[in-house]
Amino acid sequence: MIIIYGNQELWESFSPEEFQRAIAEQDAFNQKFTETGELLGAYGNADAVRAKTVRVRDGVPAVTDGPYLETKEYLASWYLIDVENEQRALDIAAELPFASVNAVEVWPILHESPANAL
Repeated sequence: MIIIYGNQELWESFSPEEFQRAIAEQDAFNQKFTETGELLGAYGNADAVRAKTVRVRDGVPAVTDGPYLETKEYLASWYLIDVENEQRALDIAAELPFASVNAVEVWPILHESPANAL
C-alpha cells in the first residue's frame, strides 16, 4: 500500500494551474500502473473535516466529528498495488507524482481478509 499524506495548507499552496497539472500527472500514473496490472486501486480521501470518529463504550456507539489530529497532516490518498517484491513497490512509489512534493509511505499488507478473497 502506498500512502500520501497532506493537509489543507499544502493543497492551497498549489496554483489552480499547478493543481490541474498535478492531477493530470496523477491520472497518467494511475493509467500506467493500471495497464501493468500492478495498481489495484487508487483512493482519495475526503478532507479531514468531513471525517467522523466512532467509539463504542459499554456497547453504545458514539459518533463525533473528527478526527482531532495531533499533527498537521492527514491521510489524503492511498494506493493498493500488487507487486512481486518490496523493491518494485519502492520503484513505483518513487514514480508517484506527489513524491516530489511530500514523502509517501510504502506499507506491506500482511494478509487479505477472507471476505475479500471471494
